[in-house]
Amino acid sequence: MKEIKCPRCGSVITVDDADFAALLSQVRTEAFDAEVNRRIESFHHLQKAREAENLARQAASEARTEARHKEELAGKDMEIERLHLQLAAWQNSKQLEIESIRLKAQNAAAEEINRKETELMRKSEEIESLEKEVELYKNFKARRSVKLLGEDLEQHCYTLYNQTLLPVMPHARFEKDNAAVREGDETKGSKGDFIFRDQEDGVEYISIMFEMKNEGDSSANRHKNADFFDKLDKDRHKKGCEFAVLVSMLEMDNELYNNGIVSVPGYEKMYVVRPDNFIPIITLLVQTSKKALGLRKELVAARQQSLDVTRFEDQLIAFRDGFSRNYELASRQFKKAIDEIDATIKHLEAVKENLAKSENNLRLANNKAEDLTIKRLTRGNPTIKAAFEQARERKASEEGPDEQ
Repeated sequence: MKEIKCPRCGSVITVDDADFAALLSQVRTEAFDAEVNRRIESFHHLQKAREAENLARQAASEARTEARHKEELAGKDMEIERLHLQLAAWQNSKQLEIESIRLKAQNAAAEEINRKETELMRKSEEIESLEKEVELYKNFKARRSVKLLGEDLEQHCYTLYNQTLLPVMPHARFEKDNAAVREGDETKGSKGDFIFRDQEDGVEYISIMFEMKNEGDSSANRHKNADFFDKLDKDRHKKGCEFAVLVSMLEMDNELYNNGIVSVPGYEKMYVVRPDNFIPIITLLVQTSKKALGLRKELVAARQQSLDVTRFEDQLIAFRDGFSRNYELASRQFKKAIDEIDATIKHLEAVKENLAKSENNLRLANNKAEDLTIKRLTRGNPTIKAAFEQARERKASEEGPDEQ
């Protein structure tokens, strides 16, 4: 049997085991269900509380995130504004720098343009001067008759010589050739226009026969330079002149004679020049001849002593021929330079180059002249070598008592 005490009134009830088990089972079931319900309800309340807490926590997190985003956005806006200000300042600075560079470039370009214009004006003036000089000769050729032109050309050369060379070569002679000379079966004698001669220490070292020829465009009888080569060569030999020069205004359209100093093929030491090369040809031939002046003096001394100078003369001629070749090379370069000057301004550099080549050939000729010595010329000729040594010894013995 089992006793059950009432919790309210305290009375005790006795029940058998079967009833007690039934009651106990009933109590347990109700209590369990109540506990289960209570716990379920408690779980629901707890879950709702957690959900509310999570929602609150999430809302707070979202609020913080939104606040952070707003703060970042505000920082970005400030950074963008700062960059905008910096970009504006940079653009302004660059604009000022570009403007400064542009002004400098404009100033430099203006200076360069002014310099180029000045240079072009200077070169234009030079070309204009040369063109005027060329035009002067062309007009000089066209405006007079054949006879008057010839006379005027002679007077032009005579005046030019007196103004240019006479002050620096006062002892030289440039004279009219007035004596006609006949040879062989000639019925009438001939003469040149002018003869140039110069000497040093009593030894003539240069002689040039000049012929001046000109004619007008209206002349019916058109001459060529070649028409006068034979006569000039004969006149040169009649008067014992070493060189022959034709100063010519003939064949003005022939470029061969417009290129400076022209050596005449088939005629020894004969040249054709325009009037503007009248002074240069004299100067060049004088320089050429002076290189061999010392040799000429010794040659004269040797001839006075009746020495055998055949080999010596051959070597002297070989030297002169070699020098002449260098001179002709220089002359061709000089021609080309004159032609380039007459052409256009863009040929000025070519003029400089060709003049440099001419100078180089003259330098080579000068070197040959300076390298030419009596010792070299008498090498291999013991006769003349001994003659010169004897002449020097006699001279030394003759001067000895005077010095004491």
